Amino acid sequence: MYSAAKRLLNLFHASPEKDKRLITAIQTVVGATPTNLSLYRLAIRHASIAVKNSNGIKESNERLEYLGDAILGAVVADYLFKKFPYKDEGFLTEIRSRLVNRESLNNLGKRLGLESVIEYDQASKGKLSHKSLYGDTLEAIVGAVYLDKGYKFCKRFIWNKLLIPYFDLDEIVHSITNYKSRIIEWAQKENKDIKFDIIEVKNQKHYKEFTALVYIDDEPKGTGYGFNKKKAEQDAAQKTFQLLNLS
Repeated sequence: MYSAAKRLLNLFHASPEKDKRLITAIQTVVGATPTNLSLYRLAIRHASIAVKNSNGIKESNERLEYLGDAILGAVVADYLFKKFPYKDEGFLTEIRSRLVNRESLNNLGKRLGLESVIEYDQASKGKLSHKSLYGDTLEAIVGAVYLDKGYKFCKRFIWNKLLIPYFDLDEIVHSITNYKSRIIEWAQKENKDIKFDIIEVKNQKHYKEFTALVYIDDEPKGTGYGFNKKKAEQDAAQKTFQLLNLS
């Protein structure tokens, strides 16, 4: 009982030193000083340490993650729509997916150093070291920036601090390849049996994540992930392409 009460106090009354570190981290990542620091405290709080408030609601970064995901998707969609006025929906969707998929956001979160500020249950560290922990926190921070600074600032932050410094859009555009078709063509040429299997479907809070596995002559090769079956199979095909050193 005492331990739970102590943890609750620590969550809602952060130490001045901890707040200083958080402010410095937000200034570095966002490029501005937080106006409402409580939003960012919430953005870095993983569900594993969520504590019920007076209304019986568990407070963690999941709601901010949901909001940040929507804002991030809207900003990227708007930019791509204007930059490529003659490209079809399939092209725009593919580019957006490459920019803001779970894997790329998680890698970006790591590169931004979010590992040093995320608050979670240390006893569950092994279980929480999955591929979306840092990306989820990054989305929550985007949500916090939107609420704290408004849409226009958040839009500039996303492009100037997240996407432009860390993604080469031209390279992404020119590297669009239908790896599934290419790996099937290779298998047919080499008289190999190829099979794509969806081996797992995870029901997350706001989306489904599919896991695909490619088998070559019944031997497992590349594993891929995506928001739908098609994306997962394409990712698995690309991983297989790389494993086989094909060009």
